[in-house]
Amino acid sequence: MSYYKILGFDKEPFSTSPDPDFFYLAKDHQTALVNEIIELRLKRGLSVVLGDIGTGKTTLSRKLIKELKERKDFIFHIILDPSFENEHAFLDYLVRNLDIPYPAGAGVTALKEALEKFLFQKGAVEGKTVALIVDEAQKLNEMSLEMLRVLLNYETNEFKLFQLVLLGQLELHAKIMNIPNFFDRISFKYTLNPLDLEETKEMVEFRIRQAGYKANIHLFLEEAIKEIYTHTKGYPRRITMFCHNALKEMIMRNKFVVDAKLVNEIIKKEEKSGWGVKNFLV
Repeated sequence: MSYYKILGFDKEPFSTSPDPDFFYLAKDHQTALVNEIIELRLKRGLSVVLGDIGTGKTTLSRKLIKELKERKDFIFHIILDPSFENEHAFLDYLVRNLDIPYPAGAGVTALKEALEKFLFQKGAVEGKTVALIVDEAQKLNEMSLEMLRVLLNYETNEFKLFQLVLLGQLELHAKIMNIPNFFDRISFKYTLNPLDLEETKEMVEFRIRQAGYKANIHLFLEEAIKEIYTHTKGYPRRITMFCHNALKEMIMRNKFVVDAKLVNEIIKKEEKSGWGVKNFLV
């Protein structure tokens, strides 16, 4: 039996999968999400969200997708691994995944024309919003970024026909700074920071309750949360992985709560093995 069943959970509370239902909206994430939705609804074009590894960018993108699915006037697609060899491969990918009809064997020019016609029909005629969300956007090469810049040129007198949200690691900033007429097209730019101590506590409690835990007892004592925060430096992915390990250790040691002593023993065990959360994620 899984540990979460033993503790009365309906689901695993600290899975590292980007489940939007388990996404704790800290202040930074809430700010980024609300502004992304506003920018998309106003059809302002380009939004960029930066963040270090493990700050919650991927889960934020899934939360955004969940929000867009509830809106009937959006047509969107998310790219999880934006690595394309050439312009044709990128355009072909976009056209296929947006379900745009195009002739077999179409070249770059034909693909561009099909995409431009699609954006005008959906945006200007039907009043819909076409959006592309790119996760791991730091992987975009110069060619792909230039292609996206061109797509952002498609507009009416009132709004952009193509909406773009880039979520990437901090090096993305340097990439887009080096492309003329790209950086100045950003309508919203935000950098995600690690959680503070109070947000770390709220995140742990939120995920536990989301998993179906109904008992009144706190599984993680205040002192344990403080140690976890210090060890993980407030990075959501590190917190999630550590809490998963802590609950397993708690059960194996026949304890009822995670206290500071248990947390520090886990930290020492991880450091000794060389498989600590911090080392694993960098």
